[in-house]
Amino acid sequence: MANEFFVRPILNSPYEYPLKHWELDEGQPTGHVIESRRRAEYITPIPKPKKVRGLATQKMLPLDEGKGLSDQQQQYDPTPIINELRRQVDQWREMPNPNDWLVTPETARLLSYWRHHHFSDIRPFFCQVEAVETAIWLTEVAPKMGKAGKRFLDYLANANNDANPGLMRLALKLATGAGKTTVMAMIIAWQTVNAVRTPGSKKFTRGFLVVTPGITIKDRLRVLQPNDPDNYYRNRELIPGDMLVDLERAKIVITNYHALMLRERMDISKGGRSLLQGRGPAISTLETEGQMIQRVMPDLMGMKNIMVINDEAHHCYRERPGSAEIEDLKGEDKDEAKSNNEAARVWISGLEMVGRKLGLNRVFDLSATPFFLRGSGYAEGTLFPWTMNDFSLMDAIECGIVKLPRVPVADDVPGEDMPRLRNLWAHIGKDMPKKNRSKSKSLDPLKIPPMLQNALQALYGHYERTFNLWQEAGIASPPCFIVVCSNTASSKLVYDFISGFQRQNKDGSFTIQNGQLKLFRNFDESGNPLPKPRTLLIDSEQLESGEALKDDFRETFKDEIERFRREIIERTGNRNGADNLSDQELLREVMNTVGKEGTLGASIRCVVSVSMLTEGWDASNVTHVLGVRAFGTQLLCEQVIGRALRRQSYDVNEDGRFNVEYADVLGVPFDFTAKPVVAPPQKPRETVQVKAVRPDRDHLEITFPRVMGYRTELPEERLTAKFNKDSILELNQDLVGPSITENSGIIGESVNLTLEDLEKVRPSTIAYELASHLVLNKWRDSDEEPKLYLFGQLKRIAKQWMDECLVCADGTYPGMLRYHDLKDTACERITKGIMDPLLVGDRPVKAILDPYNPTGSTRHVNFRTSKTERWQTSPNHCHINWVVLDSSWEGQFCRVVEGHPQVKAYVKNHNLGFDVPYRFGAENRIYRPDFIVIIDDGRPDPLNLVVEIKGYRGEDTKEKKSTMETYWVPGVNNLGSYGRWAFAEFTEIFKLESDFRKLIDSFTAQQAA
Repeated sequence: MANEFFVRPILNSPYEYPLKHWELDEGQPTGHVIESRRRAEYITPIPKPKKVRGLATQKMLPLDEGKGLSDQQQQYDPTPIINELRRQVDQWREMPNPNDWLVTPETARLLSYWRHHHFSDIRPFFCQVEAVETAIWLTEVAPKMGKAGKRFLDYLANANNDANPGLMRLALKLATGAGKTTVMAMIIAWQTVNAVRTPGSKKFTRGFLVVTPGITIKDRLRVLQPNDPDNYYRNRELIPGDMLVDLERAKIVITNYHALMLRERMDISKGGRSLLQGRGPAISTLETEGQMIQRVMPDLMGMKNIMVINDEAHHCYRERPGSAEIEDLKGEDKDEAKSNNEAARVWISGLEMVGRKLGLNRVFDLSATPFFLRGSGYAEGTLFPWTMNDFSLMDAIECGIVKLPRVPVADDVPGEDMPRLRNLWAHIGKDMPKKNRSKSKSLDPLKIPPMLQNALQALYGHYERTFNLWQEAGIASPPCFIVVCSNTASSKLVYDFISGFQRQNKDGSFTIQNGQLKLFRNFDESGNPLPKPRTLLIDSEQLESGEALKDDFRETFKDEIERFRREIIERTGNRNGADNLSDQELLREVMNTVGKEGTLGASIRCVVSVSMLTEGWDASNVTHVLGVRAFGTQLLCEQVIGRALRRQSYDVNEDGRFNVEYADVLGVPFDFTAKPVVAPPQKPRETVQVKAVRPDRDHLEITFPRVMGYRTELPEERLTAKFNKDSILELNQDLVGPSITENSGIIGESVNLTLEDLEKVRPSTIAYELASHLVLNKWRDSDEEPKLYLFGQLKRIAKQWMDECLVCADGTYPGMLRYHDLKDTACERITKGIMDPLLVGDRPVKAILDPYNPTGSTRHVNFRTSKTERWQTSPNHCHINWVVLDSSWEGQFCRVVEGHPQVKAYVKNHNLGFDVPYRFGAENRIYRPDFIVIIDDGRPDPLNLVVEIKGYRGEDTKEKKSTMETYWVPGVNNLGSYGRWAFAEFTEIFKLESDFRKLIDSFTAQQAA
């Protein structure tokens, strides 16, 4: 039963509140599903920390409870506060009226937008919206809630006073792959828009300092800059269009924490320093705090109330005062602890300097693993006590946001003791080099421990089958295999074993020893280097030296390098900087583009690394991970596995969930996957980029109006109605609303009616109530007063509609029109029947356009998809390279239009932004027609034909067609600035070609006449 978890692990939609979770027993999924959301608890056991001198021995953290961590100096138990805060935010989220949210109007609008907007591509996940909601609740809502809110604010203040004096930090914990960058963008948007529109408020700011642990992440976060071509605000529609102008006033500085260290102002030798100092006091050549601010963040100088956003914030902490030296740390463990503390000291000291000079509003920490590291003086793996939001890796797996880490069993693994390869380092660590590469040049790559070779061959065998599946599927970029090592010496040995190396002979000559894993070799069978390397070695020493980028590499990738130069010029306007690219920048570009077709990293199949891959690097094509190092904490396990968790496809299936994707792991003792699972490689889903082919097909560009609504002038004289087949409303079980409803007329008390009551309601009563609803909701004058003098005529027309168009099936009754939704649907159809003959006269309908973005175009289409049903378009008919098909009918239609001589161009309305507003019942909805086809019907200006292909015609389909014919088409045509438009609906696939031909002939005949 436990294997059910690995077969179908996804229980929840990524966009909805999670309602189920898998039960875990000592880190293992039991196969039992619990019908509730997972509590914010530690879901992986924390290893027992080392003993600390002068302190009481601390207990192990139980897997299913957040207790046993505290001693007299450390009194933190954060998980209960997270769960309590989550309940408060849940109750607040469920309030239907924005006036009750206790937030600014700008914040209320953003919340509604993030929760309900119809995004053209990937919409924000629930966990992303919840993280921002938590920040908003603590900032805007809690201070207005009295004791209920004060409790959380006091807890947060106390946690920071103990650990971060002078800084107010708030940590948001989101699993790797859950989209922390999007959360940062949403926080920046929320703060900036409020700061611009309420400049006097101290809660908001438009100055931001984003601090990262390395240059790789810094490069990736450029999408937070509003002026970046790929910025998230515009490309991912993260804020309404009219707020983009406000966002341009944000000042955002993105830097790695190393830049916050005070630097020497001059290069001076030790002897020179002594000479200058003489017998006087020591001279200071370090820059001042103000000079550091000027160097790193000149754009923020002069601003106050700066907000800091720490990415991968587990690197930023203040070592606990008075903590003793940690016993039993030796060798690499001791070096690692010192390195952690030094990095944390630089980071947090830099923030304190910024606070002293500029003033800080708030520090937001975002991390998948906000735990104290070894050497911090806190219990190793302790959750930051200022963490107020949690969305764990298990939560992400259960929502399908990330891949599922699993342990495959390959055919060539010797023996049956699979757990040995799971915790590989415990068996090979003593045989691996302890020094860095510069001190271990004589080691032989072919003499790495046999068990490591077996692990490499085992996982490689699985990779090879996966690679072949990708090749058969026609996916251009290969899957990626990553190896994470303990030090640079180990990484060089593994790299040479995998990809090949030059062995120096006694006479000084060199012999090529080809790689042991064929698909990862960097040399051909003759010993010549491949034009494009397949395996990349990445570590800090190599990154500084640019060692991996030989002249032949630069020559091979000269076209891609030139494209990268052009991109730098577009972003910065600095042509000199683009022309002087360093090898380090190129190496980072290779890393950042692994798995992306047509880029520097497209050919990379294997990456061997030390610490570069623990964070900040995300490629969606990673399928296999091998750990060749010690993993002292589950923190490090999750960081390393996190490099493989980025999904390839974000298309939902018919259940509204993501399909499961896997990452196969060896050598990383991640607890919940401890039990081996035999799992064959999964057939991949190819992803392609759907885009406008520019400039080659720009002559096929199609533009269209972006309509927000319609303006009509209601008649005041005698009313008549003309109904057609689309006026028919069939009441059936699919449309029947709740069994109890509140009914109210123009006058009189409201009554609750049941189905028994509805059966007895007379038709004349229903006609009366329909007329009442029409007067109160549809027919009002310019002062919004109901036109009561039309009541008699509307009642007559309502009776006419009931006699001609109301159909009761499946045991339904006319009295069910008392349900509000059905009543509103009926009144919409009655109103259209009245308006149809009037709109062609002196009361034309006018379309109301989006004031900020009135015109849409095919030139803006650019997205990726993994859907297999696609039509590759003709370069003579479509601006877009692919049509993503929702049905085989649409593929047939593409064939028909591309074969018709009078079709000038066409486009599928997929991520095009062509929306038609309409009403169904009491609900405002958006309709997205299937195609726009440009037709030459003999007139000087072509005809724009909107096409819908529909098999089953439900009641909402009738409303869509009616809206197009009654409002959208005449409304746009009456504008006179978007050409001529028409609408057609095709409902029979076998007559699709002949019906389309007849339609075009009719248009041509009308012109000839």
